[in-house]
Amino acid sequence: MWTRDAARAACAGARRGVECVTARRDADAPVESMAAAMVDAIAGCDAIINLAGEPVAGRRWSERQRARIRDSRVEITRAIVEAARRVDDRPRALVSTSASGYYGDAGAAPVDEDAASGDDFLASVCRDWEAAAAPARALGMRLAIIRVGIVLGRGGGALEQIVKPVRLGVGGPLGAGDQYMPWIHLDDVVRVFVEATGDARYEGVFNAAAPAPATNAELTRALGAVLRRPTLFRVPRFALKLAVGELAEVLLGGQRMIPRRLGELGFRFEHPALAGALEDLLGS
Repeated sequence: MWTRDAARAACAGARRGVECVTARRDADAPVESMAAAMVDAIAGCDAIINLAGEPVAGRRWSERQRARIRDSRVEITRAIVEAARRVDDRPRALVSTSASGYYGDAGAAPVDEDAASGDDFLASVCRDWEAAAAPARALGMRLAIIRVGIVLGRGGGALEQIVKPVRLGVGGPLGAGDQYMPWIHLDDVVRVFVEATGDARYEGVFNAAAPAPATNAELTRALGAVLRRPTLFRVPRFALKLAVGELAEVLLGGQRMIPRRLGELGFRFEHPALAGALEDLLGS
């Protein structure tokens, strides 16, 4: 497994016999050199799961940060495909990540895998990301692209950031709070990737989000109920823009993303409802 932090990943994977290798994209490293470093690890593998990507939130989007967000996804994916091209005993499948941001700010209309892409920065990144994986098909590899929503899990990630103000009693909706947040429990998204690795029916694009997407206001209220904290302090649009800059547009927009194709394959979510998912992650 390639990871930005091999030591941390090894702690989680050691019991399962997972080999963890640090993989970072240096700013000046061409795709060819990254691919060369991957060849030995790829040769003989059954499948590749590509989860590479600089976190979208956490830093203001300077031009340098925008480049990091894009290149950590697009260029590394290109390198993986190029590495697979260089080996004879190549993996049978590539399961590559994309994101709900593909759809841009889609408003309240449900969006399934056939919906059009958006026109903002993250949508363009997702289109390029998916396009970088597409040549794997010409190599005879099965390609599954998983458009992941907001992953809710323990010990970090999006949920930790969302929970902080609620725990302090100063939580509330962002802006009007009517933007949809296509959430998914970590256990379920892991199962999606595992099934996509071994099940030949997983070909093409799949939305990985719970079947009951929630608005920002609904998520905030559900967090308050689980943590027994008030959620009365709405964050005004202008304040959010002052705090995080261009990222505010992403937080104030959303996607009512529906996992239609997972449903067609009979995928069963262990945590289909928001209240139950939050209780599992945060409840005492």
